[in-house]
Amino acid sequence: MTDRVGFVGLGIMGRGMAGNVHKAGFELGVYNRTREKAERFAEEHPGVLVAESLSALAAKSDCVVLCVSDTPDVEEVLFGERGIADGAAPGLLVIDCSTISPTETREFALRLGQRGVSMLDAPVSGGSEGAANATLSIMVGGEASAFERARPVLASMGRTITRVGPIGAGQTVKLVNQILVVGSMIAMAEALLFAQAGGLDLEKTLAAVSGGAAGSWTLSNRGPQVIRRDWRPGFTIDLQQKDLRLALQAGDQLGVPMQVCSTAFHYYRAVQERGGGSEGNHAIIKALEYLSGIQVGIPAEGKRRESDERTQH
Repeated sequence: MTDRVGFVGLGIMGRGMAGNVHKAGFELGVYNRTREKAERFAEEHPGVLVAESLSALAAKSDCVVLCVSDTPDVEEVLFGERGIADGAAPGLLVIDCSTISPTETREFALRLGQRGVSMLDAPVSGGSEGAANATLSIMVGGEASAFERARPVLASMGRTITRVGPIGAGQTVKLVNQILVVGSMIAMAEALLFAQAGGLDLEKTLAAVSGGAAGSWTLSNRGPQVIRRDWRPGFTIDLQQKDLRLALQAGDQLGVPMQVCSTAFHYYRAVQERGGGSEGNHAIIKALEYLSGIQVGIPAEGKRRESDERTQH
C-alpha cells in the first residue's frame, strides 16, 4: 500500500507534482529545506502535514518521493543526519524524481536495500507546465514489483509512465532526454536568430513552421517565450547545466561523442557568466546574440544600422 506519501523538495517542479499527489487523494506529508516553502504549500493545500525532519517524514510514510537538485542533495536527503534512512522502516518505497548520476543511483539503492527499503529512479520531463498539469513523462528504473506499487503515485503526477529497465536505467533515459532537449534548444535558437536577421515576422514564422516536420515541444512551448523575451523558467539554466555535466560524464565513460551537448554547455556557461543562471533554459539564445550582435525582438534593419554606426566610429 502507498496510501501515505511523503514528498521532499517543493521547487519549480516539486510543488506542482506534490500538489497533484494531494489532489489524487493520498495522505500527504511534505518536507523542504526552506521550511517556509513547506508551510506555504500546506496553507495552500489543506490537510497536508509539514514534517519536522526527513526521518520523521519517512517514519509516517509508505512511500517517499524526492525531487531535489543534484546527486549530493539526494545523498544528503537519504543518508544525512536525521535523513530518510534514519526513519525508514523495512518496506518503505523511495521514488527519486530528481535527475542525478545513474552510477550513484545504483549505489544508493544498494544501501537502502540493506535496510529493507526499495528504491525507484523516476526522473521526469515536461517542465513546470507538465508538473502543474500532471502531464509529465516519467522514466522509471527499478524492480517490476516496486514499479507496480508506485504506479498510482506516479499516475497522479504524469501521463506517460514507462518502466525502462533496472535501477539506474531511468536516470540514463533522462540523460537521453536531456541530450535531445539541448539539441532542440540550439536548433530553435539558431533558427529564430536567423529569422530575426532576415527581417521576418517571428510570430508568423513560428506559426508557419510549428505544424510541419520542424515542429517540436520546445518550439511550441519555448519559441513564443523567446519572441517575447520572457525568460521565466520552466527549467533553469543552472539545472540544465547540472544535467549536461551528468550527460558529458556518462558520455565520456561510454566513449560516445557529445559535440552538441558540449556546445550547449559552453553556450549556457556564457549566459551564466552574465548572471542568467536562474533564467529558463530557452535563454540559450542569448549566447548566440552575444556572438552575432543581433537581438531577437529588435527589428533586424535597426540592428544593422546600429552595427553600421559602430563601424563608422
